[in-house]
Amino acid sequence: MKPRVSILMVTSIDGRLHPSRFTASPDGTRRDWSEQYEKVHASLQANAWLIGRVTMAEMSRTGPHAPTGPWKVERPIHVAKTDAASFAVALDPSGKLHFQGAKLSGDHVIVLVGRDVPDSHLAELAADGVSYIVSAGTEFDISSLLDVLAREFGIRHLVVEGGAKTNGAFLAAEVVDELRVLVAPALDGAPQVQGIVDYRTGLAGFVRMQFKSADVLDHGVVQLAYAVMPPNA
Repeated sequence: MKPRVSILMVTSIDGRLHPSRFTASPDGTRRDWSEQYEKVHASLQANAWLIGRVTMAEMSRTGPHAPTGPWKVERPIHVAKTDAASFAVALDPSGKLHFQGAKLSGDHVIVLVGRDVPDSHLAELAADGVSYIVSAGTEFDISSLLDVLAREFGIRHLVVEGGAKTNGAFLAAEVVDELRVLVAPALDGAPQVQGIVDYRTGLAGFVRMQFKSADVLDHGVVQLAYAVMPPNA
């Protein structure tokens, strides 16, 4: 059984992605809005969260440190730990992420890597105590990867937290159950700035959205919740 998948994002009124660009508000600060985000995240009671490579690189912040070869590595999966209370999952098709240990924010790290990632990088992840899953094809089969995460790690609810291309890929794969957007009382306004969802030529025909609820949170934040359904449901 696949885990339940929620996308959770905070955005400006004009749908932009980066709080560092948001205008100021007398209702609260960027830190206040981030705190609201964390409260909603905790309320979902998920046991895993997932982000893309660019976002994870901002958190991991270390360089390559592969052990000396020759390398003997496990493919397509290396399970370093299964009994963690929660997991931090990263999409890294090119094998560019590096970690200082097996945990991030207290959660066990699992990296989803591309088929052509070299053994040296897999050996580095294993030496750091990090779990990984190697893609079977040239592109990630997100549905199959979710099956593995549920079966091998016991992940029952996964919160996808961007970036925009990651959100778009999950929506296009028709595996998302709900979308939650926290709208801050702020604008970005700059042209050609990425929004919270980005997928090739668009998502028309991939999903349908059904409104669930709207809630006013602290510091001027409005939470919008939508059920995400297949296009023909």
